[in-house]
Amino acid sequence: MPPPTRPTLTIAPGHPDFLDLPWDRPLGEWDSPRLIDLPKGVSRHLVRFLAYDRVIYVVKELPVAAARRDYEVLRALAGKERLLAVPPVGLVEGRHPDHGAETSAALITRYLEFSFSSRELLQGAGFGERRNQMLDAFAGLLVELHIAGCFWGDCSLSNVLYRYDAEAVDTIMVDGETAVLHDQLSNGQREEDLAIMIVNVAGGMADIAAAQGIPIDDADLWLGEDIATRYRNLWSELSRVETIGPDERYKITERIRRINELGFDVKELDLIPSPGGDRLALQVRVGGRNHHTSRLKSLTGLEVSEWQARQILSDLHYYQAQNADSGVSKSVTAVHWRVSQFEPTLTRLRTIEGISDPVQAYCDLLHYRYLKSVDAGFDIGTVTALEQWLSDGRPGYVLRG
Repeated sequence: MPPPTRPTLTIAPGHPDFLDLPWDRPLGEWDSPRLIDLPKGVSRHLVRFLAYDRVIYVVKELPVAAARRDYEVLRALAGKERLLAVPPVGLVEGRHPDHGAETSAALITRYLEFSFSSRELLQGAGFGERRNQMLDAFAGLLVELHIAGCFWGDCSLSNVLYRYDAEAVDTIMVDGETAVLHDQLSNGQREEDLAIMIVNVAGGMADIAAAQGIPIDDADLWLGEDIATRYRNLWSELSRVETIGPDERYKITERIRRINELGFDVKELDLIPSPGGDRLALQVRVGGRNHHTSRLKSLTGLEVSEWQARQILSDLHYYQAQNADSGVSKSVTAVHWRVSQFEPTLTRLRTIEGISDPVQAYCDLLHYRYLKSVDAGFDIGTVTALEQWLSDGRPGYVLRG
């Protein structure tokens, strides 16, 4: 028999040491009181959830090489402007003498509150009314990863977590064990990643159809092609080179505004003179998809996801317009808005049974307020809108267990 091994743990600061867990035993045999049951998607590896006080962690069991790559990729992506992947917490090695054994290592990540798998988003044979938002978000995540130089290598529906983000859907990468980081991806590498995604998504939809008893001919096997089309359209919009004349400098502002509307920040602008002419080639170097998130944080200190930030910023601007004649600066008005409007409403929402994500509920309330104000022909106000929204059964807010 091989000699017994002694597990070694690498844990990021600010988290438990996890030394109370039986790392010398396979994950499936654990009976720790910290184990909790939560919904989870399809995974090739065993995954279990742990509770430490009010924080939930995810432990995934896998071979050493895969665990190391997964951990390093997630660590690298954690340094990006926006949350692209699940936050890595720790790596456990030396659990089995054979490094190729499934039980030889484990990856610890932080559980993402309010997240869910693709299968939880399904309604019947399709993705219901959130289908387009989900596919746009999926394509957008792949664009962001490619901008960051990340070749995924195993992009699929089950390797992504989803969260409601105002009227959109946010997507986060889960598995990085097949990913490779580069300074920059070539067009060939990007297309290879898309080809892998198309095949994986078709296989995933076939599995879902089989599980639901749906004939394979009725399965949405072309869903990956739809995602690829959305990806290519977005990539083209972000990377296209525009030629402007000497009297068309306003197009620079228009280009930046368009990229910001898509949620992306602009890192650099390259203005390249054309040979023998007075025209300029405008090329934009795009940053992370966190333009509105960064703007809201700088004004108010609030940290929310991108599309939530967009909608909450609209509410802030609405409040600033109402108080434009007060003589108070916009920065001070932003503080007043948070203290007198946002926080009291959020506190009320937290007390309502069935609302687990108060920020998302606030965004749904803002949309409801807008629709009711249009119907009434005047601004009905947040307080009135909240009472009506609750009376109408909280339209837009999705109940989650």
